[in-house]
Amino acid sequence: MNRYDLRPTAQTDARVGARARIDEGLRSYMLRVYNYMALGVAWTAIVTLFLGLNPPLMLTLATGIGMWVVFFALLALGWFAPRLIFSGNAATAWLAYFAYATLWGVLISPMVFFYLSMNPAIVVRALLITAITFGATSLAGYVTKKDLSGFSGFFFMASIGLLIAIVVNAIFFQSTMASLITSILVVLLFAGVTAWETQTIKQMYVEGDLPEMARSKAIFGAFALYGSFVTLFIHILNILGIMSSDD
Repeated sequence: MNRYDLRPTAQTDARVGARARIDEGLRSYMLRVYNYMALGVAWTAIVTLFLGLNPPLMLTLATGIGMWVVFFALLALGWFAPRLIFSGNAATAWLAYFAYATLWGVLISPMVFFYLSMNPAIVVRALLITAITFGATSLAGYVTKKDLSGFSGFFFMASIGLLIAIVVNAIFFQSTMASLITSILVVLLFAGVTAWETQTIKQMYVEGDLPEMARSKAIFGAFALYGSFVTLFIHILNILGIMSSDD
């Protein structure tokens, strides 16, 4: 064959076909991740609505000592849930994920219903801004060629630092300005975290994974992105709430 002959060969066709199968499988996998994440967000909304319609129960679970119990249970589950998700048992994986989504719903219900009673438009705007921010940063993480894994240590340490700052302010200072500043920093941080998580989840995809492993990876990806989405929503809502109270 002439070395300048550009006609496709069987080997080239095979490579193109394999690449197409991988791309199609990756798209299907990521769609599954986002669908699972949406289920978690929807479940949290249901839990929040249920508690909002039952104020005594909400006050028992999400204020005072109950709030701190839920908060530390959420931290503990956030740490152990990935191990449960990859246990190989589908029921255990789903239970861990939806328990996590339930705890978030309990924790944020007083805040959400406070703003709903004050000005429902604030909650709607916060949700819209969160969706746009999450979508843009997740897309950036999906398409970027830059390796974001080097930021993982910074994201972890920054998250711990901001969590400590939020808890200290809530217990000791209760400063509105400090709350606003930490929320702004959290939004900026978790925009980066979302991009990094999306890239990591994408890189976890392996063509030919056993169904159990593929399912576990998709649930884990949904679990990670769900946490970032809810965190963004809470702090965007806090920012909008504080800004509207100053008007």
